[in-house]
Formats: sequence, C-alpha cells, structure tokens
Amino acid sequence: MKIQWSLIAALLFALITAVFAVINVNPVAVNLLFGTVNVPLILLIIGCSLIGVLIVGTFGIYRQYQMQKEIRSLAEQLIHIREVTGYTPEMQAADEEMKKDPKDTPAEP
Repeated sequence: MKIQWSLIAALLFALITAVFAVINVNPVAVNLLFGTVNVPLILLIIGCSLIGVLIVGTFGIYRQYQMQKEIRSLAEQLIHIREVTGYTPEMQAADEEMKKDPKDTPAEP
C-alpha cells in the first residue's frame, strides 16, 4: 500500500511540475562558472527536477543495498547461533504447547 501512495504522490508532483514548467517558458540567464547562458525556464525547471529525482533515487538504492547487506549478516548470525545452541523453531513450538496445556504433561514423583 505504501508503494501505491508513493507512486500517486510522485505522479501528482510530476503533474504539478509539468504545469508549472509550461506556464514559465520565458528565457532566463543562468550564471555558470565559465559564463552566462540563456535557457528557457521550462528546461531549467524540468532539468532541476530530474537531477533531484536522480539524487533521491540513488540514495534510495544505496539505502536498500545497505539494508539487504545487514539482513544477510543478521541471518548468518542467526544460523550460527542456532548451530551453537542447538535451538530449532520446533523446540519453541513444543515449549509453547506445553505451557498452554499443563494437565497433559506427566506428573513428577
């Protein structure tokens, strides 16, 4: 559901940006390090928006890579701990079952 809302928000932002860019078509002077360039404002708005999308997308991909790496590391640690302790999920299920129904357990002498 979160992905759907993100997509809707992105499309809405793109629509607002496109309308804003189409309204502003006058040429503007852009001062660069080596000189000044006259560029239509529509290209400047769309270009800056695309640069922003690239920066945010790159950061998102980097964070996703970090999270997957951390998940792999934690899964390896979990496997190692299970091997060292001999713990299995079946043992936990059996322990929980015994706690739920104590009258079925044999009485101690």
